[in-house]
Amino acid sequence: MYLIDTNVWLERLLDQERSEEVGTFLNTIPSNQLFITDFAFHSIALILTRLNQPDGLRKFIQDIFTQGAVSLLHSNPSNIEPILKIIQNFELDFDDAYQYALAEHHNLILVSFDHHFDRTTRGKKTPAQVVESLEPDDTPPEAKTEEPPSPADN
Repeated sequence: MYLIDTNVWLERLLDQERSEEVGTFLNTIPSNQLFITDFAFHSIALILTRLNQPDGLRKFIQDIFTQGAVSLLHSNPSNIEPILKIIQNFELDFDDAYQYALAEHHNLILVSFDHHFDRTTRGKKTPAQVVESLEPDDTPPEAKTEEPPSPADN
């Protein structure tokens, strides 16, 4: 199961350079295996509203929560100590440490384009790395395509 970092969602929502990579990932992994933190969700809402894209925010909510089964994670203020230790141990900023702490607490693979996570114990995977790491039998049926027969089969 996977915790999706803010930058991955934004890559797709804003149709940036690696949008197709994110799209392939989202089409390959069932949404009930995906998680987003409240921090990431609110950051995305802030960015989309600042860009005057309220319809984009509505569609995002519809896609991941209403039609999809993405789970929203949060941390209580009383759980600040693990986040502060992560900041100190790995020299992450607060938002990265928050993502990392929740991924660690829930034993989730962190999916991100952020290289800061490379210096952590758990690291991160990019969407493409997750898709590449799946065994052929792990691919959901709707994502599988049949290969055409080879000329030798005729």
